[in-house]
Amino acid sequence: MAGEIPDFHATVRTGTGKGAARQARRDGLVPGIVYGGEADPLPINIPFNMLLKKLKDGRFLSTLLNLKVEGHDDVRVICRNVQRDVVKDLPTHVDLLRLKRTSRIKLFIPVEFINEEEAPGVKKGGVVVHVRPEVELDVLAGDIPEKIVVDLAGYDIGDVIHISDVDLPAGSKVTVERDFVIANISAPSSLRSADSDDEGEDEATEGEDATADEEA
Repeated sequence: MAGEIPDFHATVRTGTGKGAARQARRDGLVPGIVYGGEADPLPINIPFNMLLKKLKDGRFLSTLLNLKVEGHDDVRVICRNVQRDVVKDLPTHVDLLRLKRTSRIKLFIPVEFINEEEAPGVKKGGVVVHVRPEVELDVLAGDIPEKIVVDLAGYDIGDVIHISDVDLPAGSKVTVERDFVIANISAPSSLRSADSDDEGEDEATEGEDATADEEA
């Protein structure tokens, strides 16, 4: 993963149960739990505004974080679940999983398409259809890729790009064995319409020929 691992600050949550969680929310905090690894679960509180910003920035569920809690050693975590209010759609609880750099996890990684303008099919008016905007990969916690890059240079109308055609980030592998489609380049709408019209004319001609034969 490019760049430094961002810090994520939290405080220890005193008390357990729904009462402590409700009090945390009244104080402008979101209750959470840190679990996994060789340590006991740690109940925490997270500043609501900080968490909301992280969520709005995107990719929160696939970002490795350096959790900082006073009185505890820093630990790398990743968010495994964010519970939300069913009406307001605001975060109400967060589950964080402890990780080692060598831990392997499954994450959805976004796909970036480059060199569309270099694709012969696009130059002819074709359209790139993004079938998979993200792909689930099995990755190392210490080396989570920011994206999967798909180079479209050289692809023509009718070409299909499968996952096997893509160079995956080092240390990553797909989670399914099927060679699924990432994207394709479809014909321009005008060409598709022309093809449809030609087919319609051919059918009409065949119908006329058949009628003429019957009358004869």
